Amino acid sequence: MTSHQNGTISSEVSDFLLNCFVRSHTWQLWLSLPLSLLLFLAMVANSVLLITIWVEASLHEPMYYLLSILSLLDIILSLTVIPKVLAIIWFDLKSISFYACFLQMFIMNGFFAMESCTFMVMAYDRYVAICHPLRYPSIITDQFVVKAAVFILARSSIVTMPIPILSSRLHYCGRKVIENCICTNMSVSRLSCDDVTINRLYQFAISWTVLGSDLILIFLSYTLILRAVLRLKAEGAVAKALSTCGSHFILILFFSTILLVFVLTLVVKKKVSPDVPILLNILHHVIFSALNPIVYGVRTQEIKQGIQRLLKKAC
Repeated sequence: MTSHQNGTISSEVSDFLLNCFVRSHTWQLWLSLPLSLLLFLAMVANSVLLITIWVEASLHEPMYYLLSILSLLDIILSLTVIPKVLAIIWFDLKSISFYACFLQMFIMNGFFAMESCTFMVMAYDRYVAICHPLRYPSIITDQFVVKAAVFILARSSIVTMPIPILSSRLHYCGRKVIENCICTNMSVSRLSCDDVTINRLYQFAISWTVLGSDLILIFLSYTLILRAVLRLKAEGAVAKALSTCGSHFILILFFSTILLVFVLTLVVKKKVSPDVPILLNILHHVIFSALNPIVYGVRTQEIKQGIQRLLKKAC
């Protein structure tokens, strides 16, 4: 396939080659072991959580529906990234079609934004439950969850859709080797012969406005929760509230910390190995998928009891 640009002929690509960890061949196979274990844990834990919430009538409540949304997002994110990385490491299957690459880019950006927004909605759910317990049944309803799901899907899709569209419309002039394990916007765009300033600026703006606003609202919710919890007089109420919300907040803090470290490694990329941000990006797509159902689900007494009843039925 060819196209004319600026009076010259440039050959377009129909597929890309993902060339990752080229400087660290010796530990590629060792890396595949924890990646495959994390993927297995993420699939099993999230699937068990989804099935438990689906089967147990006592869990058909808004809070658990939000957990279901989070688990579904985790499964899709993990399956979008990790199997391809393992295929590259184990079988050297580096090729990915042009359209599959940009589909992966959309899912990674879109579902990552959806997950961030889901965290925000769940933080609001806990805020209402602890700060306004008497109003909770009238505010957090099934209709609220439906509206929240539509908002999460619409907002994240609308703001992230331009990222793969802008990248796919660039001219790649026959350059097809992506120095990454996954089709990130910048890794793909830098292969282009065109000016990618708009791509970079849009990615930067979306990352800091959308994800940044989510994190601010999450921190605000948990700050208000902490203030309300410290005012509780009932014996054991403070410990129970802190135990529930504390683990959630720590996970979200860990989530944002790894994201910040990833951004910093990109900023100072001349001082660190290029494989470091690639590794952080990959781990970011699977670690939380494995931890979320444990922190948000298994540590919840009602879900724990539901899983136990489900296992008894299965046996």
